Amino acid sequence: MTSFLRDLSLPAVAAGFLAVLVSYAGPLAIFFQAGASAGVSQEMMTSWVWAISLGAAVSGMVLSLWLRVPVVTAWSAPGTALLVTLFPGLSLNEAVGAYLTAAAITLVIGLSGSFDALVRAIPKGVAAGMMAGILFQFGVGAFTAIDGSPALALGMLAAYLLCRRLWPKYSLILLLLAGILLAMVLEGASLAGLRWELATPQLIRPEWSLAATLGLALPLVLVSLSGQFLPGMAILHGAGYPVGARPVLGVTSLVSLPMALFGGISIVVAAITAAICAGKDAHEDPKRRYVAGVFNGVFYLVGGLFAGTIVSLFTSLPVAFVAVLAGLALLGAIGGNLVTALEEPKGREAALIAFIVTASGLSLYGLSSALWGVVFGLAAHLVLNGSPGGRRAPWREWRRARGQKAS
Repeated sequence: MTSFLRDLSLPAVAAGFLAVLVSYAGPLAIFFQAGASAGVSQEMMTSWVWAISLGAAVSGMVLSLWLRVPVVTAWSAPGTALLVTLFPGLSLNEAVGAYLTAAAITLVIGLSGSFDALVRAIPKGVAAGMMAGILFQFGVGAFTAIDGSPALALGMLAAYLLCRRLWPKYSLILLLLAGILLAMVLEGASLAGLRWELATPQLIRPEWSLAATLGLALPLVLVSLSGQFLPGMAILHGAGYPVGARPVLGVTSLVSLPMALFGGISIVVAAITAAICAGKDAHEDPKRRYVAGVFNGVFYLVGGLFAGTIVSLFTSLPVAFVAVLAGLALLGAIGGNLVTALEEPKGREAALIAFIVTASGLSLYGLSSALWGVVFGLAAHLVLNGSPGGRRAPWREWRRARGQKAS
C-alpha cells in the first residue's frame, strides 16, 4: 500500500479515467444495439452494463496490482457486435450459456499455455477478415442513419471529422458530447429523465444449445483471442511490459464466469484503450504506470454501480445517435482489420472471402456468419496456400514430385 501511494500520480489517474470514458463513449454503444436487437428491458440492460463494468473493474485492478503493469481490461467489442447479428434468433438464456462456455474454453487455453499455438492455427488474414466482416455493418449503419435523421447524423459526422483533425486523442469523447447536444437541439431529446441510482443486477438462468455453442461461443473465443488478447498483449509488450498470457487470460476468464450470469459478455484485455494507460502520457516512469490500470478499474467500478444512469442516458437519445456513435467509433477497428486482412498478397483472397461471408450475414444451419466466415476463409487458405504454417499443400508436393520425375 505504501509503494502504491508513492507511485500515485495525477497523470496516471487521468489516463485511467480517459480510458473508461473512451470505452463508454464508443464500444458501449454497440452493447445498446445488441440490447435493442434482443428486445431486453431497461432493467436487464442495466444488469448488462453493471456486469461488464464490474468485470473490467475487478480484473483490471487485480492484474495491475499483481503484475505491477498497466493492464486495462474491458468487454469484447467484436463479440458484442456478433450478438447483434444473432438476436433475436438466439435467446438471452442461450447467450449466457454461450458466455459461460466461451469463458471456460478461454480459461483452459490460458492455463494450458497454448494461446500462441491456437492463434497461429488460424491465419492472421482470415481472422482479421472475419472481424472486419462483423464490424462492417456498424460502419454502414452510421451512414444509413442519415436516411432517418439526416441533420443529426450529418452533424455528428462533421463533428467527428473536425475532432479527428484537431483533437484526435479525445475525438470519441468529444463526439459523444457533440452528439448529445445535437440530439437535444435537432431531435428534441430530453435528459429530464436522467436519474442517479445504484444498479440492480438481474440473474439470468443459462441454457446450452449446439447452435449457441457453435454460433456464438466458439466465434466469441476466436474474436476475443485474435481481436482483443493478441493486440492487447502486443501493446503491453511494445510498451516494455513482457507480460505472460497465462495470468491475464486466467484472471479475465475467471472473472467472466460469474459476470456471465448477469448478462456480461467475455472480459478481455483492451486493445484500443490499453495504449492510453501504457504510454508516456500516463507517467514518464514505466514502473509507475500500473497506477493508471488500477484507476481504470476504479472508474469502471463507479460506472458499474451507476449503470442505471448510463442506461437512462443512452435510452433518452435517438436511435440514430447510438447507430452513428457506434459506427464512427469502430471505423479505426474496421480499417485496421481490413489492412491486416489484405496486407499479405498470398493470403489476400482467403481473407477477402472470410470478410465477405461474415459481412453477408449467412446463417446456414442456424450457425452465425462469423463461424462460416472462418470456415470458408480457412478452407480457401488451405486450398490456395497450404497449411497456416506455410507448408506446401500435399497435392502441390505430389505434382511437384511428378514434374521432377518426368524431367
